[in-house]
Amino acid sequence: MTNDSSSRIALRLREWIATAPAGAKLPSTRSLVAQYQASPVTVQHALRALAAQGLIESRPGVGTFVRAIRTARPSDYGWQSAALRSPQAPARPAPAAMRDTPNDVIAFHSGYPDRELLPERLVRAALTRASRGDAAVSRPPATGLPELQSWFAQELRASTPAGVTPPMPGDVIVLPGSQSGLSSIFRALAGNGQPLLMESPTYWGAILAAGQAGVRAIPVPSGAKGPDTDELARAFEETGARLLYAQPNYANPTGAQWSAERRDEVLDVVRRYGAFLVEDDWAHDFGITTSAVPVAAQDDSGHVVYLRSLTKSVSPAIRVAAVIARGPARERIAADRVAESMYVSGLLQAAALDVVTQPAWQTHLRGLRHQLQSRRDLLVASMREHAPLAHLTHVPAGGLNLWARLPDGTDVARLIRDCENAGVIIADGAEWFPAEPTGSFIRLNYSGPNPAAFAAGARILGSALGRNSH
Repeated sequence: MTNDSSSRIALRLREWIATAPAGAKLPSTRSLVAQYQASPVTVQHALRALAAQGLIESRPGVGTFVRAIRTARPSDYGWQSAALRSPQAPARPAPAAMRDTPNDVIAFHSGYPDRELLPERLVRAALTRASRGDAAVSRPPATGLPELQSWFAQELRASTPAGVTPPMPGDVIVLPGSQSGLSSIFRALAGNGQPLLMESPTYWGAILAAGQAGVRAIPVPSGAKGPDTDELARAFEETGARLLYAQPNYANPTGAQWSAERRDEVLDVVRRYGAFLVEDDWAHDFGITTSAVPVAAQDDSGHVVYLRSLTKSVSPAIRVAAVIARGPARERIAADRVAESMYVSGLLQAAALDVVTQPAWQTHLRGLRHQLQSRRDLLVASMREHAPLAHLTHVPAGGLNLWARLPDGTDVARLIRDCENAGVIIADGAEWFPAEPTGSFIRLNYSGPNPAAFAAGARILGSALGRNSH
């Protein structure tokens, strides 16, 4: 009723404003309350709506007036071209994974799990409790709440074998999401103009962070079992790089998980060249038929810089992650984080800690494993039946995505348009290559909304791909 009344008042006042001269004073709120037989709150709501439309302006202590209409003229920003010079990194279009879409499409493109897969009840309760505590009004330590640092350290400690010194809470730096952590690590440990080895294909956000940090991304071929260690050693040798970015568990986009042997081989190469492995464990909570085993658990000499995010598994609204690093590398990253953002919201840290320390969190993760398996298997079966031309390189043991190779010569841009016109959104695999793509690929997210539509989406994709291949 209030909304209807305020809309009616706003409509009447808009009609009056249309005939009033610029600068004319509106009646007082008290007069409008009496005139329209409405409450002061309803009248204020109507006035705020008119102000937001630029029709009136309020002058404190004086009154509310019809705003003068100024003639619009084109803005000249030419001076900025000279002031800014050439960009340090070429601008990249927004990735498909971040695209918002209507609810009536079949969305295979997203980089986030569907809301049904999140611990929504736990998150809401945690935020409520955090808002009532000191975290809502106090500044946390620059490197994070001590209790949350301890939780991240303890989780990695649980995977650390005998004979390897586990991390300490002081090795942990809490981050506002792992994306900002990547930027800090690349700046602090590589620096402008320096080479950075990256698995190819790899996470588009890491490619973007590397470009913004001014480092040179050097691709290293990687498949279903991880990077080719001979190629990795050659890349270190030829480039002089001292930094490798990789996702050993359920890589985005391929879903690859390194074997125990591959983890040891890569770590041996990294140690041989006196380098760092930046391990992005973004999908730690998304194991299906296996569990994530961090490479960082095998290292106590500071060669592995470990990134662990809670954003995708807890909630996109709780952007909390951590980096675990040892020695001078940790100090450099911490210094960059202070310069970048000073500290992470204590409210979000407290809420994240609340969620992951509840007994129901482990119950949620067990259920999530089964839900992801059902969705993965459903999409795999749908693709094999309805879109056999899209070759699935392998069925991942965890993560959120399928990686499909398309026939040579496929016009991927046209395929994406045809699918979108039919109500299916897919992501171009070219976004996940730090250099030129090695073929035509698409990435399909099986954790998105409405799995009942997977078969229909695969049918549309298969039909569009069939037309494209002729």
